[in-house]
Amino acid sequence: MLKKELLDILCCPKCKGDLDYKPDANTLTCKKCGKMYQVKNDIPIMLVDDDK
Repeated sequence: MLKKELLDILCCPKCKGDLDYKPDANTLTCKKCGKMYQVKNDIPIMLVDDDK
């Protein structure tokens, strides 16, 4: 489970929107653009795919 202090400073690297954390699914979802990021071993994997 991610700490509240970390969740307070994280934002979407794609659009800088706020994130919604779902600990049961181990995901962070951007409230603005809808991009979903996985959380593995309490580490957010927040890589933005290059859509070329």
